[in-house]
Amino acid sequence: MFFKRMIDNPDIAKLLLRLSLGGLMLFHGVHKVMHGIGFIQQAVAGANLPQWLGYGIYVGEVLAPLLLLFGYFTRPAALLEVIVMVMAVILVHPGELLSLDTHGGYALELQFLYLFGSLALFFLGAGRYSMSGGRGLWD
Repeated sequence: MFFKRMIDNPDIAKLLLRLSLGGLMLFHGVHKVMHGIGFIQQAVAGANLPQWLGYGIYVGEVLAPLLLLFGYFTRPAALLEVIVMVMAVILVHPGELLSLDTHGGYALELQFLYLFGSLALFFLGAGRYSMSGGRGLWD
């Protein structure tokens, strides 16, 4: 009985998903805080969009991952991660959409892992082990 409760625990799975997605994406955000977002602003400008939209990466790669880590406003934060990853594929990686990398894997596997993991978290919510306890509509 105890073993079944330990392995059949969706709240722990949600916690692990939140920690991995939020924690790993936060590294990308910290890198951009430390080194700037010039290449993102160039990509945004290259798509004929206003360069100030590039600053949204700080929200998508710093604030949203922190919200995921804490389990607060998890669903909007996960949806924001989905948007960030779609924009990354469109603006930065469009030529790699149907490509393999040098090791024979899919060139965008990491981007799609973030995208679909975030989408799953959007539908799952934060779970019990979160700031909200998973009780709100947005968590």
